[in-house]
Amino acid sequence: MQTSASTKNEASTDLAAFDRHSGSLLERALFNHRLIVLILCLFVTIVLGLQIPRLQLNASFEKMIPTDHPYIANYLKYRGDLSGLGNAVRLVVVAKNGTIYDAHYLDVLRRLSDDVFLLPGVDRTYMKSLWTPTTRWVSVTEEGLEGGPVIPDDYDASANSIERLKRNVDRSNEIGQLVARDQRSSIIYVPLLAKTQDGKPLDYAAFSLGLEKLRKNYGGEVVDIRITGFAKVVGDLIDGLRGILGFFIAAIAITTGMLYLYTRCIRSTVLVVSCSLIAVVWQLGLLPLLGYELDPYSVLVPFLVFAIGMSHGAQKMNGIMQDIGRGMHNVVAARFTFRRLFLAGLMALLADAVGFAVLMLINIEVIRDLALIASLGVAVLIFTNLILLPILLSFLGVSRTAAARSLREEVAEENGAAQPALWRFLDLFTRRRGASVAVILSAGLTLAGVIVSAHLKIGDLDPGAPELRPDSRYNRDSAYLTEHYGASNDVLAVMVKTPEQECSNVDTLMKVDRLEWELAQLPGVEATNSLARLNRSMSAGLNEGNPKWYDVLYSQSMANTITAGAPRGLYNETCNLLTVYAYLKDHKADTLTSVVDAVEKFASVHNTPDVQFMLAAGNAGIEAATNIVVKKANRDMLLWVYGAVVVLCFITFRSWRAVICTVIPLAVTSILCEALMVALGIGVKVSTLPVIALGVGIGVDYALYVMSILLARLREGASLSEAYRTALRFTGKVVLLTGVTLAIGVLTWVLSPIKFQSDMGILLAFMFLWNMVGALVLLPALAHFLLKPQPQPLKELGVPRLRELAV
Repeated sequence: MQTSASTKNEASTDLAAFDRHSGSLLERALFNHRLIVLILCLFVTIVLGLQIPRLQLNASFEKMIPTDHPYIANYLKYRGDLSGLGNAVRLVVVAKNGTIYDAHYLDVLRRLSDDVFLLPGVDRTYMKSLWTPTTRWVSVTEEGLEGGPVIPDDYDASANSIERLKRNVDRSNEIGQLVARDQRSSIIYVPLLAKTQDGKPLDYAAFSLGLEKLRKNYGGEVVDIRITGFAKVVGDLIDGLRGILGFFIAAIAITTGMLYLYTRCIRSTVLVVSCSLIAVVWQLGLLPLLGYELDPYSVLVPFLVFAIGMSHGAQKMNGIMQDIGRGMHNVVAARFTFRRLFLAGLMALLADAVGFAVLMLINIEVIRDLALIASLGVAVLIFTNLILLPILLSFLGVSRTAAARSLREEVAEENGAAQPALWRFLDLFTRRRGASVAVILSAGLTLAGVIVSAHLKIGDLDPGAPELRPDSRYNRDSAYLTEHYGASNDVLAVMVKTPEQECSNVDTLMKVDRLEWELAQLPGVEATNSLARLNRSMSAGLNEGNPKWYDVLYSQSMANTITAGAPRGLYNETCNLLTVYAYLKDHKADTLTSVVDAVEKFASVHNTPDVQFMLAAGNAGIEAATNIVVKKANRDMLLWVYGAVVVLCFITFRSWRAVICTVIPLAVTSILCEALMVALGIGVKVSTLPVIALGVGIGVDYALYVMSILLARLREGASLSEAYRTALRFTGKVVLLTGVTLAIGVLTWVLSPIKFQSDMGILLAFMFLWNMVGALVLLPALAHFLLKPQPQPLKELGVPRLRELAV
C-alpha cells in the first residue's frame, strides 16, 4: 500500500512535482515517451491511409453460403451437372406492343442475348433463351418422336417462321419457365461463374453496371427489360452505397455536434472525433494488406467501430476535462484518467472483440469476414482511443472554461445545491422501492419479449429482395416475374443419384413421380418438372393425347426412348443424376421449410443404396440450407458471446454479483431486440445475424464504465447511493450522452433507400438506447439487491482510489 507521502506526490496538480515513475509499466512507457508514441501513430496512419484506395467493395455468392452443410456439399459435388442451378440472373424481356411473336421483338431478343452471352462471368454453357440451341421442343407425330430447337434453324423473320416458332413454344414445355403464360415476355437465363474467364473474381458492381447499360441500350419502344437475381441485388446495394456514405457522414456530423454541445470545447471534440476516425482509417487500411475486401453487409462495421470509439473517447475526454477543471496539469490529468479507465476500457474492448470473433465459429464466409473486420476495428481502438487520445489531450489539453463547466454540478452540490433532476431520478433506483419497480418492470418486459421473440423467423419474410425497399425497381421486377410466370424465380432442385446409365430406370422414375406429386400438393410450390413429368407427357402424346395415358408407364424401352430425347437439364451426361425442380411462389422461411421437410421425409422412406434423393440445389435450395445453419448459429452465437462477456467481466470485477448486474441488462436488450425484429418483420439471416452480437458488444461498454466506478466506490466503503452518484458524475453522464447521440445518428438511416440499412438503423438505435437505459437504471437496481459496501485494502481493488485521484 502506498504511503501518504507518495500518494500526495502522485496526486500533485503540478507537473514539476509529479512523479514520472509512478503508475504502471505501460503508463510509464507511454506517457514518458509521448512524442515517440505520437510519431509512431502518425506514421501508421499515413501508411494505412495510403492503402485505403486499394480496398475493394464486392461480394461473392460462394461467401454467402455455408459450404460445410450437407445440402451445400451435395450441390458443390454435382454443380457441374446442374445446369447452373446456383448463382444466376434472369432478364425478362417484355414486349410492349403485343406478344413475343413479332419480328422486331425477336430481333431485339437475339441481339440482347448475344451481348449478354459476352459479359464477363457468364456461364455460357448453361445460358438459355429462346435463341439458344439448348432450348428445344419435343412432339409426337404420325412418324414418331420429333424435336429440334424452338427457333428453327432456317428462321427468316417471315410470318411462316414466326408461326412455326409459336407452335414450337407450345410444344416445348417452356411456357411458365422461359416464356410468360400470357406470352408477352420471355426470359434470358444467365447462370454465373465465381470467376470470370480471365480468372479474376466476378466484379458484381461492374456486372450490374453492364446489365444496366444493356437495359438502357435495348429498352425502348419495342421492349422493356426487367432483371432479377443475386448479382443484381448486390449490384443495387453497392450502387446505393453512395447514399449510405452520405448517411454515415450525417451520423458523424450529428455525433460531433452533440459532443460539442456537451463539452463546449472545440479542441477536445475534434480530438475525440479524429481519434475515432483514425481508428476507421487503420481498420480500412489493414483490410487490403490482409487480403480482405468489404461487401454490402460488412460496410456498416466501420461506423460501428466509429461509434464504439466515440463511446470510449468521450469517457477519456470527460475524465481528463474534469481533472483539468480541478486544477491538474494536462499531463497529470491524462495519466490519472488513463489509470482510472484504461482497465475498464480495455476489458470492454476485449469483450467487444471476443464477442465479434465468436461469429467466426459460423461457417459462412461473409459472416467470418465481418467478424474479422469488426474484431480488427475494435483491436485498433485500443491504440487510438485508449492510448493515442489521452496522449493527444496531454499535449493540447481542453478549454479551461469547458473544464470548469464540467465540474459545475459537482461544485454546486458541494455548496449545498440540489442535484440535477435527472440524477435525483436515477438515484431512486438505488433504493428499495425504485429498484423493485425497475426489476419488476424489466422482468415483465423480458417475459413479453420472450413470448414475442418466440415468433422470430429464420430467413426472408418478404418476397423479392428484403434488403431493398418494396417499391425498388428490383422488387417491382421480381413481382412482375412472379405474376406473369406463375412462380417466382425461386427454384429448389432435388438431386436424385442413381447408378451409372440407370437414370431412366422405370422404378426410379416412379419414385421421382411420387415425389413430384407430393411437392405439388404443398401450398408454396407453384409448379414442378422432372424426367418423370416428361414421361407422363410423352406417354399421353404417343397415345393420341388421351389423358388416360398421362402416367409413367412401366415400360423400360419407352422410358429409354423418351430419355434419349429429353433436355439435358433433367439428367446429366452419364445418366447417374436426375434433377427434380420445384418452382416456388417465394423464398420465405415457411415456404422453404415446408418443401425441405417434405423432401427429407420422402428420402427417409425411399432412399436405397442405389437411389438417393438429396437436397439441395437452386437458389431456394441453397437458401434453405443457409437458413438451417443460421437458425442453429443464432442461439450458439448468443451463448458464446455472453459466455465471453461473463468471463471478461469476472476478470475485471472479480465478483459474480457484479457480473450479474452487468450482464442482465444486456440480455434484456437482446431479448427485446429480437421482439422488435418480429414486430418489424425482419427475419434472422446472414445479413442480420451479427446485429445482436454487435449490439451486445456496444452495450457492454456502457455497463463496464458504470460498474467499474460503482464497484470501486463500494469497495471504499461508500453507500450504493453515493457510489452511484460518483459513477454518474465520472462516467454515467457520458454513457447518457453517447447513447442518445449515437441513437439519433443511426436513426437518420431510416430515410435510406436501402431497406437493409434502414432496418439496421432502427435496431442499432434501439440497442444504443436500451443498453444505455439498462446501464443507468437496471444495473443500479440490481446492485441494490446484490452489492453492498465492502471496504477492502487498496492493493485488492485493482483500481486507484477515486477520491485520491480527484483531489
